[in-house]
Amino acid sequence: MRHFITALIIFSAYLSHAQGCSDAGFCTMGAMKPDQAYSKKVNFKLRSLELNYYRGTSLLTPVITVFTSDMTFGINDYYAIQVKVPYQMVTGSLGETQGLGDLSISASRSIRLANGSTVGITLGGKIPSGKSDIENNHSEFGSGDLPMYYQVSLGSYDAVAGASYINEKWLFATGIQRPLIHQNENDFRWGKWPDYPDPSYIRKYNLANDLKRGTDVMLRAERNFRFINFNFGIGALAIYRITKDEVYNFNEDKREKLDGTTGLAFNMLANVGYQFNINNSVKLIYGQKFMDREVNPDGLTRHNVFSFSYVYRF
Repeated sequence: MRHFITALIIFSAYLSHAQGCSDAGFCTMGAMKPDQAYSKKVNFKLRSLELNYYRGTSLLTPVITVFTSDMTFGINDYYAIQVKVPYQMVTGSLGETQGLGDLSISASRSIRLANGSTVGITLGGKIPSGKSDIENNHSEFGSGDLPMYYQVSLGSYDAVAGASYINEKWLFATGIQRPLIHQNENDFRWGKWPDYPDPSYIRKYNLANDLKRGTDVMLRAERNFRFINFNFGIGALAIYRITKDEVYNFNEDKREKLDGTTGLAFNMLANVGYQFNINNSVKLIYGQKFMDREVNPDGLTRHNVFSFSYVYRF
């Protein structure tokens, strides 16, 4: 336990100015999750309850806090279903929002190889909890829909697929997320904030009117160092948006694809965990962004990320 506390202090000091992953949630689904449990000697139980606290600061003033209940139901030794239920709160200079976030559900198949490594395959999706149209009715500076940074839902039904390879030292994962059905009705407009004291700041929020997000592809590589009860690791997460985001241009009364919305978001990650016993564990994850897309109307980009989880396996 003493070594675990020491490691927390070291990681906190080193990464206190870290940045984080800018995806729509699929990089923590099923086989694509970071810092997965692994042991050649112990078969970890597939049933688990993970309670996660997440705090991220955006590139502007909004601070995003999310409490997530991540439940995994093992059907047998090979198949499992994961359900994630997030509750999100956002505070910033334009207002405050809170509410149930988008739900995630996925099914995974685990395959144990002869050399002790594990291959995982995941299929799933995300279900919107709203239409991304939360309004700000309490600001003296403006009204109407808040920017996407403040919305607790992305407003789209997404299909997700992914796979991973894990051994004692390495985790490699890849996945794809494709929005299918859109009910995003965000109508944030700069002109609805006429009394805000810094007009140039308002224009830093990308317009996302009736946003249709592009398709994301991710690749994760993680090097783990495992001991009896303690583990830590470093890794990289690359997310590439392969198709352009599309929005409604209300000035010209037509839909248009946005330049600058495709491209690479690249992050370096660090994790540390402690296994109290076969049932109980905790873990911390930080990330630092090195590259991002030029235009981000979905409001997913983060400047600083901290994540803490308690995991109970049964």
